[in-house]
Amino acid sequence: MTIPRLGYFLLVSLLWSLPTFAESLCASDARDRQVCLDTPAGRIVSLSPGATELLFSAGAGNDVIAVSAWSDYPPAAENLPQVGDSNRLDLEAIVSLEPDLVVAWTDGNSAPQLERIEALGIPVFWLEPRTFDDIAHAVEQLALLTGHDSVGSQRADRFRAQMAQLEQHYADAEPISVFYQVWHQPLMTINDQELIGRVINLCGGQNVFGDLTRLVPRISTEAVLQANPSVVITGGKDQNDQRWLDEWRQFPELSAVQADNLFLVSPSLIQRPTLRMYDGAVEFCQVLERARGQL
Repeated sequence: MTIPRLGYFLLVSLLWSLPTFAESLCASDARDRQVCLDTPAGRIVSLSPGATELLFSAGAGNDVIAVSAWSDYPPAAENLPQVGDSNRLDLEAIVSLEPDLVVAWTDGNSAPQLERIEALGIPVFWLEPRTFDDIAHAVEQLALLTGHDSVGSQRADRFRAQMAQLEQHYADAEPISVFYQVWHQPLMTINDQELIGRVINLCGGQNVFGDLTRLVPRISTEAVLQANPSVVITGGKDQNDQRWLDEWRQFPELSAVQADNLFLVSPSLIQRPTLRMYDGAVEFCQVLERARGQL
């Protein structure tokens, strides 16, 4: 039997397209593993607030069927079923939802628990953005796995351009020493490799604990007094909660207290590695500009 010329070329075109399609559904996660899907994921479970945001940014919001606790952005995520938090995942609930992709966070989710999920044939994609480009890349990878390549690429590129423009704007800003408080008991901060530390540097700040080895080190009050930062900034325990800042006012010898450079920033913007970190960085840079004017 002879295949007509037109049919032959159509068949060849189809065969050539198959490997490309399969390859397009493979993405590398934060653990340097290739996660491959036969078809775009349409039933996704997100296991961290950051992962939830990134999935929505990737255009896959309608494909998310369950989330972790504290997934409060975008507002649509608040209406989705919750399957646990960083301390405990409801594995039975996750499996019962029959997801074709689970998105996890290396710093907050249990590897042994998720290995049990993978043993059942459910793919797990791990996230761990450590740079601004990592955030954009995560959006692109999630968009790839969910069939929203165009949306993901556009949003990732826009984020890269926004961060580059912001970095250029503050490239010649006057250096100012900064202490960023992550938590109060125990007292915790960040180093220069943590994303908030990168925001400090982008805005022309000098992180007084930037050289410490751990991303989120524990420190003492005495260490902060000795470093004597010109600015103290925190996201607080809750939105608009000034109590952590008020505690520093008992140290009038601190330069930041003398200049009234104690500032609260929006925690969900600066502490979640998502595309909204651009908005958090804009706010952070504006705070440092104000602090410079008060010295």
